[in-house]
Amino acid sequence: MRIARVRHERRTSTAIIEGDVVHLVSGGPFGSLTRTGVTVPLSDVQLLVPVQPSKIVAMAVNYHSHAGDRSVSPKPEAFLKAPSSLIGPGEAIVIPAGAENVHAEAEVVVVIGRRARGVRAAEADRYIFGYTAGNDVSARDWQRLDTQWWRAKSADTFTAVGPWIETDLTPDRIPVEGRISGRRIQRGDTSQLVHSIRACIEAVSAVMTLERGDLLFTGTPETTAAMAPGDVAEVEVEGIGILRNPVVAG
Repeated sequence: MRIARVRHERRTSTAIIEGDVVHLVSGGPFGSLTRTGVTVPLSDVQLLVPVQPSKIVAMAVNYHSHAGDRSVSPKPEAFLKAPSSLIGPGEAIVIPAGAENVHAEAEVVVVIGRRARGVRAAEADRYIFGYTAGNDVSARDWQRLDTQWWRAKSADTFTAVGPWIETDLTPDRIPVEGRISGRRIQRGDTSQLVHSIRACIEAVSAVMTLERGDLLFTGTPETTAAMAPGDVAEVEVEGIGILRNPVVAG
């Protein structure tokens, strides 16, 4: 099932997406999803960030292909991204003044479906609501210059998510591809993760309670590339779809 948050005729609703048809439902994405009987073409709605998380947890250097010559951590390493950095499909990624090397990072994103505290990896699937596509936008020059990654990873518009949540996937092998203005930059799948999605949920929930609707960025593969104003960043996750965002100057 594909579940989205949409804006239609100035109202925000949860919706089920079936092909090019949007079925509006009552309540939020974690409710009973009772159809209202209202259907509209997908082209007539604005797709929003699928959920409103209390926190965004992102895994650092979690693909061998992204690590390159660097050694990988023997345990999952996470950092936080600010919810204020979230944007949805079609919204612009803004290159801030003073940032000179801003990269796109294509990722598979986990949507947490229920409160998760002290979850074992073997039980992690019970806490996953679904998956979506994400772009962990990163200012590489600020990453090098700063002690913490607060502005390099959490500047406004630096967390793109969408276009919807797919509930019918398993975490073992989900392919992801990143493109900039049609040029493929990255490709990988979750079978290549250093630490599996289930292991990441176990590691994070051991010390930090994950709430329903929280997002877990699982890592980015291969070598990333810089974006420039006028580019279009795309993240395609097989079984989900394409997250597309234009890039503009701040």
